Order: sequence, then structure tokens, then C-alpha cells
Amino acid sequence: QVQLVESGGGLVQAGGSLRLACVASGRTFSSYCMAWFRQAPGKEREFVAGVNWSGGNTLYADSVKGRFTISRDNAKNTVYLQMNSLKPEDTDVYYCAAGTRAMTTLWTLYDSWGQGTQVTVSS
Repeated sequence: QVQLVESGGGLVQAGGSLRLACVASGRTFSSYCMAWFRQAPGKEREFVAGVNWSGGNTLYADSVKGRFTISRDNAKNTVYLQMNSLKPEDTDVYYCAAGTRAMTTLWTLYDSWGQGTQVTVSS
């Protein structure tokens, strides 16, 4: 497993942008699929975006497609989530996840998780 630490959350007005970053420990980062999930209190964890080990394949939830971009820098052991045109309904705690299986939207199939970072979008 890898240790994951997220940063970049905060308060932003609707229409604004934020960039989340997730730094992984360990020397095997490039072998992991990486993903971002989000979760509101009392709700199930929701897939946001995923990227394969090379960064060549990405997957997005319909709700964020065209607004969010996931990318990774294997030299820096970091995965990013650029969030543009933010909406109040994007308000959640965002989690970074790492998995050794093929990229999936199912949170139960990821092996390592960060502690989460709060994103709040005001109207």
C-alpha cells in the first residue's frame, strides 16, 4: 500500500476553480491506478475521476465531465484534480485513492485512501 496525502481544498464561489493534489509515498506510485472520490455526510462515496498508471487513460463521472481534469506526475508521485466551473453541488470531502487493479468506479476496489480534503462552493 501507499500513503496518500491530499491538499488544495478550500472555499470558493460558484464558477471558480480549485486544484487538488495528492502526494503518495513509496517508490511504486507509477504502478497504481489513481482516482478521486467525494462524499457528503450520510451519503455513499462517489467516483469523480480516475487515471491509469501512465496517465494515458482517464475516466470521469458524468456530473464533472468537461469541468474537471485528472492528471498525474509519476516523477513527483502526485495526482491532481483540476476543478473548474465549480457548482454548489460539488461541495463535499474529496478523497484520493490508489488501486492495483484496473481502473474502476467502485470505491471498494481501491486499496489505499487519503484523509480527505474539504471543498466548499458557495452560491
